[in-house]
Amino acid sequence: MTTQTSTFLSEILKELNTATELISETEAQDLMNSILESKKVFVAGAGRSGLMARSFAMRMMHMGLDAYVVGEVATPGIDENDILILSSGSGGTKTLISMAEKAKSIGAKVALVTISPESPIGELSDLTVKIPAKPKEAGADSGHKSIQPMGSLFEQSLLLFYDALVLRMMDKKEQDGETMFGKHANLE
Repeated sequence: MTTQTSTFLSEILKELNTATELISETEAQDLMNSILESKKVFVAGAGRSGLMARSFAMRMMHMGLDAYVVGEVATPGIDENDILILSSGSGGTKTLISMAEKAKSIGAKVALVTISPESPIGELSDLTVKIPAKPKEAGADSGHKSIQPMGSLFEQSLLLFYDALVLRMMDKKEQDGETMFGKHANLE
């Protein structure tokens, strides 16, 4: 008998519920405050983690924050009053390490959202947010289990964490969906 899609979906939702309940409120608060205190916000990540970071930048832009995706043609330079938020399950992605080093050399704040706060990027970062999930690397063990392949649980948790952080920032800035919709793309 073939397992139903709804069965897998229920298991994924259970995993997400377990993982997201373990995220530190203090770490989330520190990241939110750092974002709101920064002049510009830059995000980066590789692969699916990068896609989640891009969606976060989009929502921050909808809130009226100066948010940018590293590597886009219209992205300005980073300065000392800015923050770079890196999304990396392993915290060891070489291109992201280089970005963290460059941002630090300029005096910008660096944040990492990761499975591995003790990673090379974690050591360079001013603050980290740990997402408790299973690493994608074969043989790596974080103590968290998942039926999903590779880094899926991390990437999904990352998207939900970023969306929850947006809701907290909206609340703090007294914004709602209607005010944000005014900044939504309207050239289509």
